[in-house]
Amino acid sequence: MTAQDFSMITTATPEKSLLVSLKRHAGRNSAGRITVRHQGGGVAKRYRMVDFKRTKDGVPAVVKTIEYDPYRTARIALIEYKDGEKAYILAPLELKVGDAIQNGTGAPIRPGNCLPLSEIPLGLDLHSIEMVPGKGGQLARSAGTVVKLLAKEEKYAVLRLSSGELRRVPLTCRASLGQVGNILHGTVTWGKAGRQRLRGIRPTVRGKAMNPNQHPHGGGEAVNGIGLRRGPKTPWGALALGVKTRRRKNPSTTFIISRRKKK
Repeated sequence: MTAQDFSMITTATPEKSLLVSLKRHAGRNSAGRITVRHQGGGVAKRYRMVDFKRTKDGVPAVVKTIEYDPYRTARIALIEYKDGEKAYILAPLELKVGDAIQNGTGAPIRPGNCLPLSEIPLGLDLHSIEMVPGKGGQLARSAGTVVKLLAKEEKYAVLRLSSGELRRVPLTCRASLGQVGNILHGTVTWGKAGRQRLRGIRPTVRGKAMNPNQHPHGGGEAVNGIGLRRGPKTPWGALALGVKTRRRKNPSTTFIISRRKKK
């Protein structure tokens, strides 16, 4: 069992004006039926309103604190603008308390600043990248993720995502500079079921431990495989591994230059 690295965090008290209470659903839909399994319970927590749009241009800000966010793997930074307004942003790897932050055209090339892709030099590390101008950062928001700006072609920028996918994004979209912090999050070994329950993750039962009427892998005497099936299946009979789940007519497919690398 290993623990997370909290050395970057400077305070345990969040900004009250940026907290929101979210209703718990425990994987259930509006009818009360479980549609996402293995969810429920967990420690009570409040959502931090993170600013992914970064549209307050031309107003300098200062990093006040680096904080833990229970709803995401990355750390967040509380910034205060010169006019007194406060906001949360994703904390990149090299951001420290006291650093200057700026958004918009003409912002310096420093970790944490947010600029349009048209003004960012090639080869830099990026995170929290918009896919649609003005919609807010959608790409590369989890701990340790980073995107490379490879080229600029007419109206589009060519990005290499952490998965290895090459994708076009409009040059008018905004991106934050730097790699997302908390890069050791993926190396945490949770060690026991109790720590997962605190995170809101309930137990998972193996399909072949069930009865035949409960799962395609169920039934049989003693230890056995999944039978003569050509691959593992979900409890509802669909193939579970090696099947593409992306919609064939997804409109954004035209922006993908090459798909992600196969593991």
